[in-house]
Amino acid sequence: QVQLVESGGGLVQTGGSLSLSCAASGRTFSTYHMGWFRQVPGKEREFVAAVSAGGRSTDYADSVKDRFTISRDNAKMTVYLQMNNMKPSDTAVYYCAARLGAWATVNSRLTALYKWWGQGTQVTVSS
Repeated sequence: QVQLVESGGGLVQTGGSLSLSCAASGRTFSTYHMGWFRQVPGKEREFVAAVSAGGRSTDYADSVKDRFTISRDNAKMTVYLQMNNMKPSDTAVYYCAARLGAWATVNSRLTALYKWWGQGTQVTVSS
């Protein structure tokens, strides 16, 4: 069992940067693969980025590759999403999520495999 709380959302201008954090509770955080997803009203939740339990492997959606960076600090039980060169299309509610099981990038993108979710944090990019 893990509980997740996101923070760091807000308003930023096009081209700006924002950093999200997701703090976890529970004693086995280092066993969970972690992902960031986002959702806008009327659309399905979409994959943004994921990091493996040990932090050695990452995966990114094409739309954020080379702009966003996911990382984790297992000692602090926190996963981060650094967002640079942001665009209005990045506007969404961002969620962090945790899952167990095999890493595999194909798995990291599947919303249904993530069992634990945070409450979300709003990110708005103004044009």
